[in-house]
Amino acid sequence: MLVSAKEMLTKAREGKYAVGQFNINNLEWTKTILLTAQELNSPVILGVSEGAGKYMGGFKTVSGMVNGLLEGLNITVPVALHLDHGTYEGCYKCIEAGFSSIMFDGSHYPIAENVEKTTELVKICNEKGLSLEAEVGAIGGEEDGVIGMGECADPNECKSIADLGVTMLAAGIGNIHGKYPANWPGLSFETLAAVKEKVGDMPLVLHGGTGIPEDMIKKAISLGVAKINVNTECQLAFAAAVRKYIEAGKDLEGKGFDPRKLLAPGCDAIKETVREKIELFGSANKA
Repeated sequence: MLVSAKEMLTKAREGKYAVGQFNINNLEWTKTILLTAQELNSPVILGVSEGAGKYMGGFKTVSGMVNGLLEGLNITVPVALHLDHGTYEGCYKCIEAGFSSIMFDGSHYPIAENVEKTTELVKICNEKGLSLEAEVGAIGGEEDGVIGMGECADPNECKSIADLGVTMLAAGIGNIHGKYPANWPGLSFETLAAVKEKVGDMPLVLHGGTGIPEDMIKKAISLGVAKINVNTECQLAFAAAVRKYIEAGKDLEGKGFDPRKLLAPGCDAIKETVREKIELFGSANKA
């Protein structure tokens, strides 16, 4: 059964570890991530962007697939199905579709409008027992056509959103989606510390977990980050493994063209990536 992310993130914050959000794009990805979390006895958050949701046939299709896998694979660790960088309209669609957690990305709105829309979503999420993530300060890079420059969040604006009663807060601290460029200056721990001071014990979220050095990950967790998002790293690992399989001509041997065989190396690569992240974040054996 899907659960809200609230309890798992509260435990993570108190235990000084982070829960990984791994974005899903199809059944193979979802199955692999769930089985890896189960094997490591770790709570996990399945992230779904609006673009990925559309690609998979709609949010109701995604919800049905995930619930079916939870039962069929006998998954017992806590699992939250979470809308990633949702629009205001997308949040309501996911609530209706049976998601257990949503993110409203109001970072591109003026703070007053962000507060207004977030306030409405806090009310409905509380009524339905869902967790809600809000964002202040755009995350760099591109996510479903929304481009952010990686601005650092204003700690006072973070407090304005946190005070509304959201479950978790994504505050821009120089992190970006996708690959980090060679000249990336790193995370702004000064901003993170200032945000933490303003929002107190609220679990903080670090987007763009791909490519951030391990020492920065660990320091961010020590400063209140309880949820870390990973997507690009799984995509790169999957693509490289499938490419290697095809370039070696394995798809031409016997029934190597069968999707179950063709995609298996990619799934193995995702499993290894998710395993590494869960161990780095410290959530293994925390279910």
